[in-house]
Amino acid sequence: MESLRTVVRAVVVQLVISRDYSLTLCMRLRYEPTDPYVVRACFFIGNEEPVEWVLGRDLLADGLKGSAGDGDIRIWSAVGRGDPAMYITLGSCGGTALLEVPVRDVKNFLENTEALVPRGTESGRIDWDRELAHLLAGN
Repeated sequence: MESLRTVVRAVVVQLVISRDYSLTLCMRLRYEPTDPYVVRACFFIGNEEPVEWVLGRDLLADGLKGSAGDGDIRIWSAVGRGDPAMYITLGSCGGTALLEVPVRDVKNFLENTEALVPRGTESGRIDWDRELAHLLAGN
């Protein structure tokens, strides 16, 4: 299987605290062609350990066009209302975070991932023998 590069993009996002207050965070999006269905979103909050969430690449792409997801992760675009942002909610037992993310940064990131692995061709990038061995080993 050919080796492909990793796509990484740092994005400045707003953690929405209230209607009038938000915190600026750095989010690093990372796409590995060897794990073609997911995007890893790592959030850096001050000097604390970064927090990582695993998002479906299709979910992120669908969120650019409208509302996508349910449960712990929901994504929607506000571009149709003249807002150049998309919104991501991340929920856990510790609470829910609402993030305001620039659409153009996510769009450019996804275009770069799709240049490496077009949507619909992801399964051809998976080493199925390695995955099966991993499952059978009980890891």
